[in-house]
Amino acid sequence: MSPADEVLAAADELSDAMEQLSFAPPVAFTYNPLVYARAGHETYIRRFASTTKRALFLGMNPGPFGMAQTGVPFGEIPAVTLWMGITAPIGQPPAMHPKRPVQGFSCPRSEVSGRRLWGLFEELYGSAENFFSQAYVANYCPLIWMSESGANIPPTQLPRAQAEQIDSACQHHLVRLIRALQPSCLIGVGAYATEQLRKAADVIPEKNFVLGTILHPSPASPLSNKCWPEKPKQQLYDIYSAAGIPWPGR
Repeated sequence: MSPADEVLAAADELSDAMEQLSFAPPVAFTYNPLVYARAGHETYIRRFASTTKRALFLGMNPGPFGMAQTGVPFGEIPAVTLWMGITAPIGQPPAMHPKRPVQGFSCPRSEVSGRRLWGLFEELYGSAENFFSQAYVANYCPLIWMSESGANIPPTQLPRAQAEQIDSACQHHLVRLIRALQPSCLIGVGAYATEQLRKAADVIPEKNFVLGTILHPSPASPLSNKCWPEKPKQQLYDIYSAAGIPWPGR
């Protein structure tokens, strides 16, 4: 099985596991883009997970104007369409909050986190092909949760019993992803993702990973608003140096 076939099979397994879960208040709406945006996600995997990688970047879960719309992690629409060259038909979740419609590639909103992250990689690597020849980006959890008001609920704010529901399946998927892509360097986009990578690395004792963190690009982070892209660029330089990965900065 090729890396892309294994990554796609792992994504389908994770999607099926997530579909079996139910969530109580404060969660009022749950979106699973691995189902309704599978075409976008499969295109991303087949185009960019066809080879093993030196680095794996991991985010927390989709944003409402990124992967929720495109099926691509941190899926800011101009980055997905213009830089990656991906478009795909996107469906809709069974129940949508009126303030958070899924409009697919017609969504007029910007996913700031994705604009910042993919913009950083474009600055460093130039083309998407150059970046993905060395690295890959995934999310730990594929689900998006919203309250009755439409406010985003990150995994860190789920009640403990609900959070425990997702961790077993998401950790299994993450280990499977790492084994398929065989990176030597695991990079969390933010502290939460780094902790999940640390847990996954602990169950793959046959390989020594370089584990690192870069600043999360969320506009909710004052540090990111002030220090992007200089701080994550320095963090990434230090991680790459420790892992023996050539610096791509142009």
